Amino acid sequence: MKALVITAVLCALCTAAQADSLDRAKALTQKYPIVDGHIDVPYRLQEAWADVTKATPNGDFDYPRAKAGGLDAPFMSIYIPASLEGKGAKALADVLIDQVEAIVYRAPDKFAIARTAADIRANHKAGKISLPLGIENGAAIEGDLKNVQHFYDRGVRYITLTHSKSNHISDSSYDKSRLWQGLSPFGVAMVQEMNRLGIMVDVSHVSDAAFFQAVEVSKVPVIASHSSLRHFTPGLERNVSDKMLKAMAKKGGVIMINFGSYFLTEQAVKWTDTHDAAEKAFIALQGEHLTDKALADFNRAYKAKFPYPYATVNDVANHIDRAVKLVGVDHVGLGSDYDGVGDSLPVGLKDAASFPNLVQELLARGYKERDIEKILGGNVLRVMEAVEAYARAQ
Repeated sequence: MKALVITAVLCALCTAAQADSLDRAKALTQKYPIVDGHIDVPYRLQEAWADVTKATPNGDFDYPRAKAGGLDAPFMSIYIPASLEGKGAKALADVLIDQVEAIVYRAPDKFAIARTAADIRANHKAGKISLPLGIENGAAIEGDLKNVQHFYDRGVRYITLTHSKSNHISDSSYDKSRLWQGLSPFGVAMVQEMNRLGIMVDVSHVSDAAFFQAVEVSKVPVIASHSSLRHFTPGLERNVSDKMLKAMAKKGGVIMINFGSYFLTEQAVKWTDTHDAAEKAFIALQGEHLTDKALADFNRAYKAKFPYPYATVNDVANHIDRAVKLVGVDHVGLGSDYDGVGDSLPVGLKDAASFPNLVQELLARGYKERDIEKILGGNVLRVMEAVEAYARAQ
């Protein structure tokens, strides 16, 4: 009986300690600006409109969840599919920027456009969520440097040079046909123009050669707005190698850890590869008889038989730990990829309300408050300020 009582007391103390640590984590997420490098809200709304100024039944982001999670500055991803290279990419980018501006127009008491680091800090103090802009896939530039100025004027503050296919700017990590062996001549000029104007260079998605070239060409720090570490996903070029991380950090850059399970664990990569091969075989067998329902039924049955290996908050923290160990806490941030990675988010980080869970884990691992502030947003704000200062000096 005494042993049972002791066990019960210990359990109660443990539960109380966990509650206290979560309360502290929540307080920190409200105290400091959280800058998320990549959230795919605009394209989500383009496919199926919803009013994210209120609670929504679908998706990973809306105002109530962002406020609950302490999310202050989610970079709105102006996502351009690779298929639009040379086929109306700029027009779609303008439409998606309009989507973001409409969010602010509907709820100016809740949201505000942010064009500078100072804007983000001021909006945080005012209790508003900033909506800075980043273009995912430089296809929107359409080979004309005047369009870099156009999007700067519209508020874009980073451009991901490419996406799933090599484009007129850069080779892609997903595309084995290396058109340029790094950046194209136009890509080099575009990086220089981005520096001149004050737009951050985003090296997520690019090939290794393009990564190193972009870091070298840029006169200011670059970011990887939603990338994780290749150490945990061997062979996945989309993630950043140790050598790449060190090169980026040496120039003052920041890696912003992606929350998608596929980018976090080798198990999720292997599951995806096996599933995709099975799906491809099923489609081939169905031939002309393939229907959307048949494909959906196949995927449902496959996942029931072979459950997806979701990552956890611990896995995200592991990526942060390794990056900090390799290059220091000044070069790490967060780029969740909410609304962009489908049903692959980690247990404990399923939506924009979940940031306190990650902070709680960092506290448990011994991170100090000043370091957590940097990871949550301080580091990328520093890069923004450096990019802004360089542009002002030109």
